[in-house]
Amino acid sequence: MNAIEVQALTKRFGALTALDQLSLSVVKGELFALVGPDGAGKTTTMRLLCGIMDPTSGEAWVAGHDIVKEAERIKEKIGYMSQRFGLYGDLTVLENILFYADLFDVPHKELPKRIERLLGFSNLTPFKDRLAQNLSGGMKQKLGLSCALIHTPEILFLDEPTFGVDPISRGEFWQILYELLKEGVTIFISTAYMDEAERCHRVAFLHRGRLIACDEPDRLKLTTKEAFFEIKSRDRKRTKQILDTMPFVKGTSLFGDSIHLRLETRDKFEEVLQGLRETGNIEVESREIPPSLEDMFISLAQSHEGTYDS
Repeated sequence: MNAIEVQALTKRFGALTALDQLSLSVVKGELFALVGPDGAGKTTTMRLLCGIMDPTSGEAWVAGHDIVKEAERIKEKIGYMSQRFGLYGDLTVLENILFYADLFDVPHKELPKRIERLLGFSNLTPFKDRLAQNLSGGMKQKLGLSCALIHTPEILFLDEPTFGVDPISRGEFWQILYELLKEGVTIFISTAYMDEAERCHRVAFLHRGRLIACDEPDRLKLTTKEAFFEIKSRDRKRTKQILDTMPFVKGTSLFGDSIHLRLETRDKFEEVLQGLRETGNIEVESREIPPSLEDMFISLAQSHEGTYDS
């Protein structure tokens, strides 16, 4: 049995279709990522699967339970951490954990051992008496995760848990997730960071409420026949403007101090360089690169734009 099974799940808010016929499955013990821009349907998906809201149509099962008919049973078996996890700033780290333990009816005789483990797990033991409002962003996220884990869930839902967190704290947070995977916990995470998506077993791309791809990160990168190049120039803005006017350029995007260029075939690249010289008198440094996961998502999103109803 899969940890999560979704069939044609749809959610509408009036005229807005937030999620459109989503179908996917997540294997027990898998680290599964949901990726997409703001408004793609990631948070809606999370809330539906956690039994927080009912779908307009379609079905889904989490830990073997129907998300509509058995929503309360699901809540016993999952941990859910929203984008703004509900910590209480005027309570200490320990008091927040105890509060969530009461919410989930954790047996009192098991509490000391669980709390000791979670505080050690998240490196929060030295801060157990500190008010939550006085924690750093990364520490707040680790406290939120500890609260979500206090009842030992089978499946963990994390909605962009590291958004706005510094790189070091992000790394520490992911080390905790890896330890949970070793214990057999299934993790369903949404993220805005493609480097985090790369760490997952499988990645699902959502765009405007629709699933446009789902596979292992390395396999997703092999699905394209397009060629990708990195271009650097002294006038990056003007270079991109010229590239965007070329009919055989499929897309451009800014990556740090460079431009990622997407072409239908690599044999068009010499025409690109010639066009830059003739149109803008621009010389560039360039190299062909393998597509990143972000390149793939941009490519897939652009290719699906014409498939939506007006």
